[in-house]
Parts: sequence; structure tokens; C-alpha cells
Amino acid sequence: MKTNLANLMSIVVDEEKKFASLGYSLKEYAYNTSTQELNGTTNVIEDYKEDFAKDFEEYKKTQAKISKIKATIYEKNNTFKLPDGRTIQQAIVDNTNLRKMKTVYNYLTEQRGTKRRITEVNNSYFECKTLNFDLETIKKEYETLEKKIQDTDFEISKLNSIEFEIDL
Repeated sequence: MKTNLANLMSIVVDEEKKFASLGYSLKEYAYNTSTQELNGTTNVIEDYKEDFAKDFEEYKKTQAKISKIKATIYEKNNTFKLPDGRTIQQAIVDNTNLRKMKTVYNYLTEQRGTKRRITEVNNSYFECKTLNFDLETIKKEYETLEKKIQDTDFEISKLNSIEFEIDL
């Protein structure tokens, strides 16, 4: 089958939903229900033996398929390289850390100095809090981070579109 990483990630999401659903079904099909009369006569009300066996096999096959697809994704993430030489996996880790930095930068850009009058019994004064960094520099660095993240995401998406063969 000819595919790409974006398609494989979509397939994994669908297979994981199916896997969870099958797991739930297995729990439902784990028991058969019957009644037993006092004279020993047994009446089967719900027989899930065949349903359980069928879903159990499908459950195991789905898990194997998910593992195979994820292994392929991880392999390709460590093989495909961005123009700057980083693998997709390295770029993902870098972007994760840059997004954490961006959060702090964003917080810093929202900060302002304050001046508050304090009045005590015999004394009055102003408590002044001033930023000890250049706000414009932080804003510029924030914008640089944002552009770097977007550029890397774009390069990753281009690599995610590269087609290759896989046997599912």
C-alpha cells in the first residue's frame, strides 16, 4: 500500500478507537448468562462465546496493526530529515521546547511596571515595581520563536506528505 505519514497517523487514530471499542466489547462478552432451575435444568439466556472469540481475535489483530503502524511512523520520524539536517523527531522535540519558551515569553510581554502608594501610621511612600528587561526585545524574540515554530511545522508537514510503501 502506498501511503504517507499523515495518512498513517490518521489510520492509527481510527485503529485505536476500534481497539478501545473491541476492549469494551470483550468486557461485555466475558460472561454468558443462564438460569438454573431447582431441578437442575439450565436455560441459556445470553451466549457470547462466539462473539467473544471473534472480537478477541480482532482485538489481537488490531493491536498488532497499531504496533506495526506506530513502529513505521517512529522509524520514518527518525529517518526523514528537514532541510536543516534535523530528523522529524528532533524537530518535534525542538518545537515542543520552543512552545514552552513561547508561553513564558508571552507571560513576560503581558507584564507592566506598577506604582502603589503605601500609607502607614507615620509614613507614606510609593512601592515601585519596574521590569528588569526590555519589553520590546522580548516581543521581538517572541515573534522570532513563533516564526521558527511555524517554519518547522511547515517543513514537518511537507515530510509527512512523502509517499512510501507499507504492507498493512
